[in-house]
Amino acid sequence: MTATTPQFSSPSPADYPQPAPQPSELTVDVAIVGGGTVGLTLAVALGDSGMQIAVIEAQTAAAAASRQRAYAFSLTSADIFKGLGLWSQIGPHICHFDQVQLSDGDYGKVVRFLPSDLGTDAVYYGAEHGVLMAALQGAIAAFPNIHYLCSATLGEIHDQQAFTVATVSTPEGKVMVRSPLFVAADGKGSSLRQRSGIGSFGWRYRQSCVTAVLAPEHSHQNIAYERFWPSGPFAILPLPGQRCQVVWTAPHAEAEAILHLPEAEFMTELEKRYGSQMGKLRRLTAPAMFPVQLMQCDRYVLPRLALVGDAAHSCHPVGGQGLNMGIRDAAALAEVLTTAHQQRQDLGSLTVLRRYERWRRLENWVILSFTDGLTRIFSNQLLPVVVLRRGGLWALSHVLPLKRLALRLMTGRLGRVPYIAHLGRQKLN
Repeated sequence: MTATTPQFSSPSPADYPQPAPQPSELTVDVAIVGGGTVGLTLAVALGDSGMQIAVIEAQTAAAAASRQRAYAFSLTSADIFKGLGLWSQIGPHICHFDQVQLSDGDYGKVVRFLPSDLGTDAVYYGAEHGVLMAALQGAIAAFPNIHYLCSATLGEIHDQQAFTVATVSTPEGKVMVRSPLFVAADGKGSSLRQRSGIGSFGWRYRQSCVTAVLAPEHSHQNIAYERFWPSGPFAILPLPGQRCQVVWTAPHAEAEAILHLPEAEFMTELEKRYGSQMGKLRRLTAPAMFPVQLMQCDRYVLPRLALVGDAAHSCHPVGGQGLNMGIRDAAALAEVLTTAHQQRQDLGSLTVLRRYERWRRLENWVILSFTDGLTRIFSNQLLPVVVLRRGGLWALSHVLPLKRLALRLMTGRLGRVPYIAHLGRQKLN
């Protein structure tokens, strides 16, 4: 079993990449709007391609990295970061999940996923936003061909022959960014997507998620939990430093009430779902809340535009798929663009961009359907559905090929895996 690593110390402001003086005009091969985890993964994946890259981020580097959030980080996401050469910075500061337990509320049957089911060193990982961002920001600072525009506001955008030109306002002044391809990596409310007129399909769930970081009395033993209650799933993600993050899903009104409970009452309600396996719990961060929705864009590309991550899709947090889908988007788009660049093709053409769309849109539909189905089946208390899902849990426990298939789907190893992930797996084998 993998030992739990010490708590990661966040970098000081002096450690973040400092914005370099920018020219009044900047011509690049790819302009990425959004400097979060997905946008920076794409930038780093293109760093050795010989292309000029711009990253346009609305916040300062420190603010972009300061989000208090942790993620269930999949095996394929880890392979991608290994392939990018970032695992030495990230690996010591994440938590290996030596076991993932899946259960239906207080029903006694528990499905246990183990590393031996896939022959890997972990089932999943617990990764904090600041750890991922520190590694990515450090990496882009080492590439002279990546231009990092922070505290930048995207202004007017217009087409100019084979390029798109955008006015970007920065603290140093306005920059005209000229590129054959703009990539929207700016999240669920993507302004670039909205300007493009790309439509989407989906719905908001009647639920919101409450998150908080806790310190349990006893070791979490690197075990992650996903428990399905009628009101919504409840996840416990182990973190370094003997901490855990909970993701507590409940109907909107209930989640709002939970968020505003006094701390003692909050912990009492939390412990009812958390269980007593780790002893007494201490809250380390104030709870935060976010609504959940399913969204899939009608298309991921237009001439001179591609969408990645939450700008293209979003899903219920059950199973921890959201960020991992975005990281695979970034790796896939980088692979498509690098090949096209080597073949001297127009990076912003539909001929090139549809290769990315065909690759990722269908695979993302599978994950969106999977997470939506899980949520609906486990929230339904009709007797035939209860019998069906508990039969499914039995099958997952006793039919190893079925368990492996489910694990491959959840860990991103089902479908077409980006080359950089294969490379990462080979590097550490």
